[in-house]
Amino acid sequence: MFQETLARIGATLGRHNIPYMIIGGQAVLLYGEPRLTRDIDITLGVGLDKTSEIRSVVEELSLKPIPKDIEAFVRQTMVLPSIDDKTGIRVDFIFSYTPYETEAIGRARKIDIMGQNVSFASPEDLIIHKVFAGRSRDLEDIRTIVLKNPELDIEYINKWLKEFDDASDEKGYLKTFEEILKQ
Repeated sequence: MFQETLARIGATLGRHNIPYMIIGGQAVLLYGEPRLTRDIDITLGVGLDKTSEIRSVVEELSLKPIPKDIEAFVRQTMVLPSIDDKTGIRVDFIFSYTPYETEAIGRARKIDIMGQNVSFASPEDLIIHKVFAGRSRDLEDIRTIVLKNPELDIEYINKWLKEFDDASDEKGYLKTFEEILKQ
């Protein structure tokens, strides 16, 4: 069910030349431990000026947007949540065009799913996303990704987490990651 949806998403976003990467639970399944996930999270390398094009993609994928006032919701949250009524799979399209996200999308790994290349966040970028989320489930995901991927580029992760610490009032992203590495 998820594989078919991921393959359709990869093909459709590719046809529209929209840069993207799969993040969240679907990427954890690729790099970490199997776990239950009920959705697909997609970081798009586009700004809000592409909202109508993403709405067309959602329609082409036969997904149903969840919010009633799509434009207002996307402006407020930078997310277009949708659902596949046939499968119940929720698909969140996340608008992001920061220098970090642009680099992360460029580093995404193409994974063959049902004959279609689908772009997944690298394990390093998935870890960075999980550090930001910071929930206990995310921190456990990071532990399993670190254990299962010994070739991680730790310097890359540290560089970005330090930059985010320097730019944020929330400081502590790098420390969180360093503590996980010690375990």
